[in-house]
Amino acid sequence: MKVKDQGLQCDLKYEKELYKNNITLIAGVDEVGRGPLVGPVVAAAVILPVNYQLEGLNDSKKLSEKKRNLYYDIIMKDAVAVGIGEASNVEIDEINIYEASRVAMQRAIDNLKIKPEHILVDAMPLHLDIPSTSIIHGDALSLSIAAASVVAKVTRDRMMDDFDIIHPEYGFRKHKGYPTKYHLEMLKKYGPLENYRFTYGPVRDLINKCEEGNNRK
Repeated sequence: MKVKDQGLQCDLKYEKELYKNNITLIAGVDEVGRGPLVGPVVAAAVILPVNYQLEGLNDSKKLSEKKRNLYYDIIMKDAVAVGIGEASNVEIDEINIYEASRVAMQRAIDNLKIKPEHILVDAMPLHLDIPSTSIIHGDALSLSIAAASVVAKVTRDRMMDDFDIIHPEYGFRKHKGYPTKYHLEMLKKYGPLENYRFTYGPVRDLINKCEEGNNRK
C-alpha cells in the first residue's frame, strides 16, 4: 500500500492506526546514500516502543550533525530492535542504486532480532512477506521512519569518517562522499579508489578521459 500525506508532521499517525488493530511491532525503514560517489547505500529498520515520543525527531536531512548523533544514541538505547543493512558500491554498479537501496532495506529488516508485524517505509515499495505501507515523505511523517533515517545516516556518516582516516586527502569527513566541488577536485587529482561507484557519471567520465588519454599515447 502506498499513501501520500500533505501534512508533513513527524508523529505517530500511521503507527496509531496500526495500534488500533493490535499491531505493535512496527518497523520504520529508511535508507541513505543514494547520491554519493563512493561507499555503500545504508538502510536501517527501527522498531520503537508503543506510543514512543522523542521531541524534535525528524527526517535526518533536517537535523544538524550534532542533533543526529544525539538522537542516534537515544534511539539505539530506547528502541525495541534495530537492524542495519547495506549494499556495497559493487552491488550498486551491478544492479543500479534504486535496486541496491531496496536490497539494503531488505537486509536491515532481516537483521532485526524481532520480526515486525508491519513495515512503514519511506516512499519505496518493498516486496515482503510482511504487510507494509509505503509513505511519500515518510521520513518527515512517521516517527518510526524518522528514527530509521537518523540511524542510517549516522551509521553511514561514521563509515565515511573512518574512511577519511585511511584516505584523508579526499576529505570524506567533510563531504561524506557526495559530489561537492572539493570532492570532484580531489577525485580528479588522485583518481577513484576501489570503493567508488564506477557507473556514476563523474567517476565514469574521469575513467573514460584517462582511457582516451592512454589511447592517444
